Amino acid sequence: MKHDWEYKKLGEVCDIINGKNQRNVESLDGSYPIMGSGGIMGYAKDYLCNEGTTIIGRKGTINRPIFVKEKFWNVDTAFGIQPKEGIDCKFVYYVCKSIDFNRYDKSVTIPSLVKSDLLKIPIPVPPLPTQRAIVAELDTLNEMLDKKRQQLKELDTLAQSIFYDMFGDPVENEKGWEVKELNTVCDVRDGTHDSPKYIDGGDYILITSKNIVDGKIDYSNVSYITKEDYDAINKRSKVDDGDIIMAMIGTIGKPIIVKMEGYRFCIKNVALIKFLEDSLVSNIYIQALLSSTSFAQHIISKNQGGTQKFVALGTIRKLEIPIPPLSLQQSFAQKIEAIEKQKELINASIKEVETLFNATMDKYFG
Repeated sequence: MKHDWEYKKLGEVCDIINGKNQRNVESLDGSYPIMGSGGIMGYAKDYLCNEGTTIIGRKGTINRPIFVKEKFWNVDTAFGIQPKEGIDCKFVYYVCKSIDFNRYDKSVTIPSLVKSDLLKIPIPVPPLPTQRAIVAELDTLNEMLDKKRQQLKELDTLAQSIFYDMFGDPVENEKGWEVKELNTVCDVRDGTHDSPKYIDGGDYILITSKNIVDGKIDYSNVSYITKEDYDAINKRSKVDDGDIIMAMIGTIGKPIIVKMEGYRFCIKNVALIKFLEDSLVSNIYIQALLSSTSFAQHIISKNQGGTQKFVALGTIRKLEIPIPPLSLQQSFAQKIEAIEKQKELINASIKEVETLFNATMDKYFG
């Protein structure tokens, strides 16, 4: 135990407030946000939780605390963790971020938490001045991260602005560029539709739509397959550096330019766009076009699924693509490459601050 710190049960230092059904309180002219584990879901005329309360999902998403600065109504799928006297509200939030609530999930299907279990969770309780000092330290790191992430958003906005300035709206094509179907200027394929046998770990990875996150491939939650399945899938759709892959199921779109980075992977239910040596289009231009606000909406409008969104390979192949001069595309690519270098520096800085933040969390709560 750290010097002059106590350990108490969460229920001793916080009130845990059950959420209520939003259907009976949602109002067009309400001023109090209705909160769930995913954020704001509407507005109510009344509130259940005071400002400075932390939300924890009761069912579904149970391991992503949210700090709410204002009074709010929490829905029945979320608990409000409201500190009692002598406990800093933001300190409670950081304590909750340090807890793996999945450890308290006893469900068989949908992850869920029971209030009686939450009440018994032991947490560190240093003196109030120490709580506030810890919060100030962690808040400073969080503010640094927020500023750097905002810089990334501004660079993405700049890249989009440059695209529209140089090429115009790709759906309206007000600049009158020649238009061709995507499959006439690129080799457009998709990954396997079969379900290969998954194994525990290994050298060969299967990438699906869920792994295309924030403009890159997320390797933190991948499935592993045998070399035999990997080779069989790659006969149909081998992915190389510089190709574009794009989600076809669930979250449609979000195209990224592939950097293999030493990984050996193949794809399932993901569109693959490959470029020929004498192609009329560059990968940077096509990625920016497919990502542009208007064209992304154009692709989504071609959804052929029901509950789960889906766009067919044939539809992607027939997308009508404006073809500006290659020299203009190359000029655009140079501008985007300069922006990407800035983003790489910012991302590296973000990783450093995240490492420091995690180390600080571990120092106080580990």
